[in-house]
Order: sequence, then structure tokens, then C-alpha cells
Amino acid sequence: MIERLRKQLAEGKDAPLLRFGLGSALFNEREYREAAEHLAVCVEQMPDHSAAWKLLGRSHAALGNTARAREAFERGLQVAREKGDAQVEREIGVFLKKLS
Repeated sequence: MIERLRKQLAEGKDAPLLRFGLGSALFNEREYREAAEHLAVCVEQMPDHSAAWKLLGRSHAALGNTARAREAFERGLQVAREKGDAQVEREIGVFLKKLS
């Protein structure tokens, strides 16, 4: 799946959902640094993607980048609240507590 998504990206089919899918797949493979890179582009392209903010925060946390993780989680929490995305809001709340 990762190679298929990378191929689409290389073909110029860049889009927030492609970046999210690739970042998510890389995160699941514990490739946190590359996952964070794609997720950062995703939220740049689509700032109201609360799940991408959550996964970006988790990627930074897995890399030991606590400050960057906190920033991503706090932005994701704000987005989730604005969108009424209660599930992501709860999940981010749990991850923020774990950073403390």
C-alpha cells in the first residue's frame, strides 16, 4: 500500500487525503519521521483535518518530540472542537494527558 501511495504522489497526484493515507500507513509501520513529514503536508493542505493533526501529534510523540507533539495535539483539539468531532477530541485529550 505504501509503495502504491508513494507512486501516486510521484505521479503528481498530491492531495491531503493521499498524504493522510500515506502518513497513516507509515505510522502503522513505525516509520514515524516520514509519517510526520506527510501528515504535516496534509494539515498544511487541509488545516481542518482533525484526525491528521492527531496522528501528526502521535508521530512526534513517538519520535520524542514532545513540544511538537503538544503543538499538533493542541491544534487538533481546536479543530476537533470547531468541527464537533467529539471522538477525535476525546482521543487527543488522552494523548495530551500522556505527554504531561
